[in-house]
Amino acid sequence: MKGAGNVKDNVGKAAPRGLYAMAEALPLVLSFEPNWQLRSIVLRVIGAAMILSSTTIWLMPGVAYDPEMGLIKIGISVFLLFAGIALMMVNDPGTHPDAYFDPIRRELRVLQRTGQGRPRTVLRRGYDSLGSVRFKDRSVELYEIDGSLLIRLPLSLGSTRKLLREQLSGVVPILS
Repeated sequence: MKGAGNVKDNVGKAAPRGLYAMAEALPLVLSFEPNWQLRSIVLRVIGAAMILSSTTIWLMPGVAYDPEMGLIKIGISVFLLFAGIALMMVNDPGTHPDAYFDPIRRELRVLQRTGQGRPRTVLRRGYDSLGSVRFKDRSVELYEIDGSLLIRLPLSLGSTRKLLREQLSGVVPILS
């Protein structure tokens, strides 16, 4: 019986070590995507309505042959068209960058997809070139050596926070 208890303890202790070993081997990916699905839907509906209204403004009854009113209609319809397109593209999931914390190369890479869908490196910084890191409730902030804010990333899971803290500890000063 005593030997079985020791095996159980060893199994329980092996799981966390395996988790940290995995954290040292795999890059940690944090996404900038907002988690506001309702906001995205509302903005797309408003954008589509603005695009439709930019064309239907010409179907409204009124003075059809007044040149001054025609200029006003052109200005309003162009504004509604561009504003509608902008609102529909605000939360395009393909435009949000991803942050990769690579434990092997010991660097932070921020990648953003191009129009063709290929990832492009926007920022590449070694852990040793970072000034400090601060973990907050739902985010992590990375600071430059001079103390200015470099990047703020959202953290959704406690396990992600723990893995990131393990990756950065000993390399980057962690502020409380």
